[in-house]
Parts: sequence; structure tokens; C-alpha cells
Amino acid sequence: MNEVPGKKTDQMVLSALGADRPGIIEELSRAVLECGCNILDSRMAVLGGDFALLLQICGNWNTLAKLEDQLTGLESRLDLKITSRRTREPSPGRDLMPYAVEVVAMDQPGIVHHLARFFSQREINIQEMITSSYPAAHSGTPMFSVHLRVDIRGNIRISDLREEFAEFCDNLNLDAVIEPVK
Repeated sequence: MNEVPGKKTDQMVLSALGADRPGIIEELSRAVLECGCNILDSRMAVLGGDFALLLQICGNWNTLAKLEDQLTGLESRLDLKITSRRTREPSPGRDLMPYAVEVVAMDQPGIVHHLARFFSQREINIQEMITSSYPAAHSGTPMFSVHLRVDIRGNIRISDLREEFAEFCDNLNLDAVIEPVK
């Protein structure tokens, strides 16, 4: 989409979920393009046998409305559950520093919950989370990995946070590292 420099655009987040098959992304991205909208950001994964997609889309009010009008037809044609929600550009960084958190452990219930609680209690927002389960290379032991991107306020002492996080991880037998995003 050719945007006019400095012109404000509206935004929408679209999610799609259904049985996986080839061609879903092609058809959804064509619908976005044909409505005169643009994909700003996306996440897609096949989980089990299902396809899951998140799109952040921009356009003017009319082009987004045109896309919204097509969602019911797309849902039916692609056999997906599609939802959308109008959103806004994120607020400018309020003295936030992005950090990456990498965690690996033997798989056990509650790892995601415990990590989310640790950061929530410190009012640290999780911006992105990717998890995966896999067997350990030689032993086949069920393993679990978590990748987080968090935004840490400038008034938080990183050395204190790292110390608290290390103790937290030791108590749960998690191998972890927290480093600035490069």
C-alpha cells in the first residue's frame, strides 16, 4: 500500500484459526491487498494440525471497513474462525528497554504461569512469547523452552532484577538468561 508520508492510518488486528492446509496465507494476504490494506506485522504457526495466524493490518477507515465486510465470506470459504478488532499505534516508548528472556527446563506444568507471574508482579509487560516442547537430544527427556521479549521500565535496577530472576529460576530448576535485545 502506498501511504502518504505523515498521513495517519487506522489499524486492525486479525486472528484466524482452523485446520491447516496449503494456501491459507496466500488467500488471506490477497484479501488484505485487494482491499487496499497493508500487513504491518504477523505471527503464524501450525500447532498440532491447526493453523493459527495474527495480523496487524493498516489502512484508512474505508479500506479496513471493506476488509471487515469480507471476513464472513473468508471464514466460510477457508473454513476458519476469523476475528478482528480495531487497534491503534502503540504509544511511544515510555522509557522502556526491551529485553530477551530465554528459559529451558525439563517440562513441568506451570512454567509459563510462573514466568508470567514473576514479570506481572514487577509490572513488566510481556510483549512476545514463544514456547516449544521437545525431547532432549540423547536422553529423550521431555524439555520445554520459552522465549520472551519484555519491556523493562528505566527506573528498574537491572542488576536487582537479574538477581531476583536468577533466584526465581533456581527455585523452579529453570536454566535462564535475561539480556538486552540487540
